[in-house]
Amino acid sequence: MDIKDKLAILKRNIEEIVPEESLEKLLKEKKQPVAFIGMACTGKIHIGYFIPLIKIKDFLAAGFKFKILLADLHAHLDDQKTPFDLLDKRVDYYKSVMEGMLKAVGADITNLEFVKGSDFQLKPDYSRDLLRMSALNTLTRTKRAAAGVVRFGEDPKLSGFIYPIMQALDEEYLEVDCQYGGIDQRKILMFARENLPKLGYKPRVEIMTPILPGLTGDKMSASVENSKIDINADKKTIQKSLNKAYCPEGEVEKNGVLAFAKQVIFPLKEDSKQTFTISRPEKWGGNLEFKSYEELETAYTKKDLHPMDLKAGMVEELNNLIEPVRKHLKGKEKLIEDAFPTPSAQ
Repeated sequence: MDIKDKLAILKRNIEEIVPEESLEKLLKEKKQPVAFIGMACTGKIHIGYFIPLIKIKDFLAAGFKFKILLADLHAHLDDQKTPFDLLDKRVDYYKSVMEGMLKAVGADITNLEFVKGSDFQLKPDYSRDLLRMSALNTLTRTKRAAAGVVRFGEDPKLSGFIYPIMQALDEEYLEVDCQYGGIDQRKILMFARENLPKLGYKPRVEIMTPILPGLTGDKMSASVENSKIDINADKKTIQKSLNKAYCPEGEVEKNGVLAFAKQVIFPLKEDSKQTFTISRPEKWGGNLEFKSYEELETAYTKKDLHPMDLKAGMVEELNNLIEPVRKHLKGKEKLIEDAFPTPSAQ
């Protein structure tokens, strides 16, 4: 794969690269660049996680070494979304589920590494730099950086202000060239580029993907039940959730069903050189076949494709995508129960 092809796959479904010219320069100068994403081990994993994992697949295909940071301390710093005594169990759960999802999307994980945050974030050098960067920033600056990611509330906890400082330092201590995240992370990523040079470290390339709208039309979130589909949901549950999804006829804006098709289904179809087929009875016009997302969106906006037909096609695609994950998690019920105990058990 030449540099042009690598750039094409890296830019697929990307919202922003800062600075974009540095990414091309990196590919020219380094045989195997290194990138990472931080995953705060908080709520149960849902189908929205396919977006970063497919992009990780792209990084690996483009010749990168990729590190998935299992950010256990961040999960607690963010308003104690994960209790301290559950951090290790949530890390085990996230690692196992993401291994199954990467397998489901056909990623070559030869150059993939999982790193637990507390394995390096509690070391003396890291703590020293945490204090150094803290002295260079105000509460207002760090809060602005973490806005949209950290849950502050009316009386913010100190931990939320530490969160972006640690995420900036992770770039240096993981020894990476790029950080990848959702566009909701933009303020933190720019905070990292601003602050690392103040400690004598180089700024990294920041790469961001769009946020997947949830099934309710807003951001997909583990804390909003109706916005998501759990990663081990059965077909009946998938169908029930999609049937209730916000998917107005002819409209693309905030349409989570179309967004999932664009950011997950079609990249996988493109890689496997397959088409997206929607089965319909002959009396309703017969089957529909789409070679690209653009074809699908055009048909939908022209109302040649009804929302219920789109949803029916997505049920089949999503069920097929999740099936390998369900198999991967079979027999691991205790792993999930330990990570997310019922209130009485906890």
